[in-house]
Amino acid sequence: MSASTDSTWFTTDRLGMFIHWGLYALPARHEWVKNRERLTDDQYQVYFDHFDPDRYDPAEWARTAKAAGMRYVVLTTKHHDGFCLWDSALTDYKVTKTPHGRDLIGPFVDACRAEGLKVGFYYSLIDWHHPAFPVDGTHPRRDDAAYIEAAADRDIRDYQEYLHGQVRELLTTYGTIDYLFFDFSYAGRDEWWGGKGPDDWDSHRLLALVRELQPGILVNDRTGIPGDFITPEQYQPSGPMTDGGRPVLWEACQTLNGSWGYDRDNLDHKSAELLVRMLVDGVSKDGNLLLNVGPTGRGDIDPHATAVLADLGRWMDLHERSVRGCGPAEWTAPPDCRYTQRGDRLYLHLFAWPLRHIHLPGLAGRVRYAQLLNDASEIVRVQVDPDLPAQNTRMGGQAPGTLTLQLPVQRPDTPVPVIELFLAPRSDRALGA
Repeated sequence: MSASTDSTWFTTDRLGMFIHWGLYALPARHEWVKNRERLTDDQYQVYFDHFDPDRYDPAEWARTAKAAGMRYVVLTTKHHDGFCLWDSALTDYKVTKTPHGRDLIGPFVDACRAEGLKVGFYYSLIDWHHPAFPVDGTHPRRDDAAYIEAAADRDIRDYQEYLHGQVRELLTTYGTIDYLFFDFSYAGRDEWWGGKGPDDWDSHRLLALVRELQPGILVNDRTGIPGDFITPEQYQPSGPMTDGGRPVLWEACQTLNGSWGYDRDNLDHKSAELLVRMLVDGVSKDGNLLLNVGPTGRGDIDPHATAVLADLGRWMDLHERSVRGCGPAEWTAPPDCRYTQRGDRLYLHLFAWPLRHIHLPGLAGRVRYAQLLNDASEIVRVQVDPDLPAQNTRMGGQAPGTLTLQLPVQRPDTPVPVIELFLAPRSDRALGA
């Protein structure tokens, strides 16, 4: 991490919105549609010729993100198809040459700042449209022998200058940018022949350029050399992430339905409860969640995404202090639960609602007060004698040092209930249970 980079906002905010948007919103069949269907540039051109998002309202996007509890937003400035959402001087393959005819990035940046949100850019290192990008196993024309032969003399160094030049444009045109997500290196990946990595992107020079232009920016790890944070995608890490045994900043990037771009017929929608659990699980392991939406070709966030984000926002409205600024706890949570902690507040997130009681090892004598976070109603602490066995209606059999809480039978009407535990100093032994 650069000496001038401050990651405090990142580990405080914990939740951000990812936005994948571009020409692929028109076919609405996944953002890799050009790759999956092996489309030629001429076949893909129809989406360029008809790209006119008349309902694009970045202020509404920013309000939706903020209402969902998100505090930073990351937009795809260019995806693997090479289409640019800004008026790049280095290509005509850009939004200002489409029927829409106007820069999309500037209004997005202004809208985020107006809502007090941090601004992030995604930029694809891959470019299937650029004439100097060497064909490889990710390319839509990877099975076209004649095309591959015609492209045999492409020099990645020519593409490097384009790549670096576009990054310079993005980081000098729109003021302070807080976050940069490069995507992605794949040298040595068995599923893609001719994979590209840091030497192909000239990653050391690229990262030096980024640091020079935006000294305070956070940069991910996908150039193939270390950045400021690492980016597990579409899975939840089993524990805090490390590099060589040392803890590292990390952020899970996740979709709402398995697709990043707008995918009209994909109905594999995650529930609000699952999203909350993913967020809490990550924070309990000292990580962030970057949750994606894929707006339609007209520029709307689709109704399924809008509805689930509203549900997420309602949970965050009541429970955000169990997430914001929190990290792992020193105690191990009971089964089907997660702990997060900030200072003397310990938060118990219940993924499953138990009958009447929950037992918290190691917390006897450490809790001054307990309450449900959603309504601040007291949770009673129960004295259980560890020296007595369980018998009939009398509880027992808990290890010494276990705190037992008595819960209402009815689960609170919220995706994941949270109990807020106010901790006492270790020296305080006048707390009973």
